[in-house]
Amino acid sequence: NHQFNGEPHSYTRFNLTQNMEGDNSQVEMKLSSDMDEEVGENGVGDNRNHNSNRKPYVAQKLGRTPKNLFFMAAATLLIFIIGYLIGYLVHRKKDLAPTCAASVVRFDEAVAHETGAAPLMDWNDVKKLLAQKVTAANFEPLFREFSSANHRAGSPDDDALANKVIKKFKEYGMKSWTDEHFVKVQDCPASGSNRVVFKNGSAMRPEGFLSYSATGEVTGAALYAYYGQDSDLMLLRDKSINLTGRVMLVRAGRISLAEKVANAAKMGAAAVLIYPDTDYSILDTTQLFGHVHMGSGDPYTPGFPSFNHTQFPPVQSSGLPKILAQTITAGMAIGILRQLGGQDVPTGWGGLHKLGEESDLITVEVNNILTEKKINNVFGVIKGFVDADRYVVIGAQRDAWGPGFAASTVGTSVLVELARSISDMVKNDGFKPRRSIVFASWSAGEYGSVGATEWLEGYVSSLSMKAFSYINLDGVITGQKRFKVAASPLMHSLIASTLNEVNLPNTAGTLASQFVKGSFESDVLVPMKLDNAAYPFLAFSGIPSVSFGFTSDNPVTNNHSPGNLYYPLFGTKLDTWEKLNLATGSQVPQLAEMATRFAGHMALRLVHDHLLRMDVMKYDKIIRLRVAQINMKVNAVQRMQPKLLPKDLTMQWLFSASGSYSRASRNLVADIQNSDLEDIEMCRIINDRIMAVERNLLSPFVSPRENPFRHILAGSGSHSVAALSDHLEALRIDNPEADADLFRNQFALATWTIQGCANSLAGDVWSLDNEI
Repeated sequence: NHQFNGEPHSYTRFNLTQNMEGDNSQVEMKLSSDMDEEVGENGVGDNRNHNSNRKPYVAQKLGRTPKNLFFMAAATLLIFIIGYLIGYLVHRKKDLAPTCAASVVRFDEAVAHETGAAPLMDWNDVKKLLAQKVTAANFEPLFREFSSANHRAGSPDDDALANKVIKKFKEYGMKSWTDEHFVKVQDCPASGSNRVVFKNGSAMRPEGFLSYSATGEVTGAALYAYYGQDSDLMLLRDKSINLTGRVMLVRAGRISLAEKVANAAKMGAAAVLIYPDTDYSILDTTQLFGHVHMGSGDPYTPGFPSFNHTQFPPVQSSGLPKILAQTITAGMAIGILRQLGGQDVPTGWGGLHKLGEESDLITVEVNNILTEKKINNVFGVIKGFVDADRYVVIGAQRDAWGPGFAASTVGTSVLVELARSISDMVKNDGFKPRRSIVFASWSAGEYGSVGATEWLEGYVSSLSMKAFSYINLDGVITGQKRFKVAASPLMHSLIASTLNEVNLPNTAGTLASQFVKGSFESDVLVPMKLDNAAYPFLAFSGIPSVSFGFTSDNPVTNNHSPGNLYYPLFGTKLDTWEKLNLATGSQVPQLAEMATRFAGHMALRLVHDHLLRMDVMKYDKIIRLRVAQINMKVNAVQRMQPKLLPKDLTMQWLFSASGSYSRASRNLVADIQNSDLEDIEMCRIINDRIMAVERNLLSPFVSPRENPFRHILAGSGSHSVAALSDHLEALRIDNPEADADLFRNQFALATWTIQGCANSLAGDVWSLDNEI
């Protein structure tokens, strides 16, 4: 308080609030002249020390003054109006701002119940819009536009198709760009040819070839090995047939070409000749093309991208075969098989020929040449309105060995139509996706998902925790009798609900009513395999992925290996529109419409809902099942080989890690129920926990260069749970290659990978389960 010299001022002080130091802040109001008269000669000091009798008097005088009454009423009205306006604006902002709510708490419910604030567009309206945009009539013009007689990766025709795709993206108003890579691939010799000679017959010079085969010339005894599966080769070994140094003849189908060659190499074979089955429109003269790299991407830059001028040291993928591999026509194979001696083929293998004997010599010469090619991946994006930096990727292979209608043309057409439809929904219908959608057209898919894998390797840091799902459009139509899906378990519930929501064209039924006759798991789900273009997204990058397709009842496709979405015309020059019409009863446009709506439905659900529709509880069941299987095998080894695996190896810590994941997944569901999900940041935190599950199942203890597919449940290599189980079996039978110390190491690393995944799912560090 201040004391002024001279005549004291007539002020009354009203204490309103306290300042930060605890002192009283004061507001001073000058009173009117009649107030001065009442106060008389008392100055400021008297006002500070007035007695209680004066306070009511001052108040009464203030209250009696009409002028003061007017000002007080006006001030009260003004305060009321300001308060009303502030409240209105805050409430309006809350209504307009994107809010976050749980889409569903339990993902396996038949009906999804939204909680919290309503989304920007009702989900039923989104579904209807997509169904209106996508029609079968849209596809025939696209098929014609993207058909090409020959568009191998890096060729002028491949680049021409890339330009057509990017032109479409720009027409739709999408931001588009290209990604350039320089990759090494193996092609057939420019001059000369590969050669096969049986006994002293004339040389056979097939046009087809297998990229990434070893080169050179070998001679060995012929041996028929059916499909070249592990079980086929074990059966031959059990018949006391020598496999070392043999040239194996195997049929295409059931497993990938690379797996056939890898299996033969493990048994000591010198070379492998692969021929197409004569079933399903294959001619005796049909040439077969493919690759035999047991991996994906450029095998000469494993684990890192193939950009130009990068100074990487010379290195090769461990998945490159060390034996020769070559394709021959069905006619060439029949000519050899008819002349084989030796034992009869096993029951069930078919054919009247023999297996082959030591005198049935074949010479194989492979002269493939290694070349560098420039390839271009093409991208377009529809940006999200809330979490624009989080995106689902939808991709399709663009290149092919020949016409590649089922291999690439259909997928590219579906990709472009899906981009057009969703872009139109955003521009003209008011749809606002919360997250972004990236559309990708890959090159060099025929060489083993080279374009897609190089992109993953080149942008691994950028994609981490941003790309939350991949939808693969390769081979979506190879028949019409069945519908098969290979996917991350996180996406199984989304896939099941999509099948129930996507209607068949011009009927009241759904995809589920048409293709799910028993259980969803047995009728639809199949394992995701190495030759699936979605596999590197899942097993290399830890991105939940899905691949699907309409398939046939062909026995080559479905017997023994339901996970192989195999089409006998893949890799041949018979993969044409006409042949696919024969396989589908001329229903290709109608099937393309359903495939587009199925893929679009999943993508839109992932970018529409407040929470990512991924079910972390699915992995809980899988982990517990795998742990139970390992426990049974450990007990069996400890009973039968106590010296190799003594009792001091306990399952306690693996059980604990499995339990930690189980509790963390249940706690996440509880957190969703108990959190304020209208908070965008809270929703983002929960989504981050969901997204981290797949990525944290990649083993952090192995090098991506040596073991690119680091996923312990879906990947391959010594770090995987499958390898752990196989190693236990080897210990049980006292296989000399089994190593108890190595097994202990694998066991510990698998345990800590599961525990690390559980810790990440639990959320904050103070929420971790420390029982382990």
